[in-house]
Amino acid sequence: MKKIFTSFFLCFFLLAGCSNEPLLDRSMAVKQSTVDLKENITSDFIPSTYTIVSIGDSLTQGVGDSTKRGGYLPYLEERLEEEKSVEDAVFYNFGVSGNRTSQVLNRVKTQEVKAALKKADIVMITTGGNDVMKVVRENFTGLQLEDFDKALIGYEKTLSSLIQSIQKEKPDATIVLIGLYNPFYAYFNEMKELDMVMKKWNQVSQSVLQKYENTIFVDIADEFRENEENLLYTDYFHPNDQGYQLIAEKAFTTLQDEALHDLADKKFLAMKKGNEEDE
Repeated sequence: MKKIFTSFFLCFFLLAGCSNEPLLDRSMAVKQSTVDLKENITSDFIPSTYTIVSIGDSLTQGVGDSTKRGGYLPYLEERLEEEKSVEDAVFYNFGVSGNRTSQVLNRVKTQEVKAALKKADIVMITTGGNDVMKVVRENFTGLQLEDFDKALIGYEKTLSSLIQSIQKEKPDATIVLIGLYNPFYAYFNEMKELDMVMKKWNQVSQSVLQKYENTIFVDIADEFRENEENLLYTDYFHPNDQGYQLIAEKAFTTLQDEALHDLADKKFLAMKKGNEEDE
């Protein structure tokens, strides 16, 4: 930008020397043109750096990712940095395999995570899968749908507390919750009840998010259920590389549809306000 304006003013003074018109009039015109240019610049014109804090369970840690880079996050980073409004995407990964929602909530209250959240433009969350699996393990011999309903009450309250804790640290951050998928469908598709359980838990997650501003739900259940490719790791539970790529793509398109434009506008307005205060 500096080189463009330097060349512009050089040409201006050369032209001024070849003309009989008053220099003052033309300098005023240039000033007006510069003001008009500033006012017409859009948020896409100046790319910004975005900070993304990722918290959650094994899907955030990246269990099943052969590259050991962090599951879906590096794929999401690549897609974000393809956006013209994004100069750089800086990720913090606080994923811990095996964590239930209550444990994710406890880690959000640590000083390390709180410090990262204060800088966050986007907060990505994966949680709930281990809450469901805890019900399965504890009631394996006589599993009933009512067992999941009881656990769902606690999950709903804890998820609400999690959102509140994040917003306490950074009220204007965009919070993105990745929904649950049924890992058993491909191999045990006769277990219709578990599909119903995942659907109900996703619905509750969405109802919780609707109570808070700047929240987004990423529904990946159908992506896993209807895909003909094998999207699961050798443990038949966690995503493989293709599965993580799918999650990243779904998260990116959802962000693109629901948040990126507003985030770019916020960044642009903050920059513009800072420039005006400096003048």
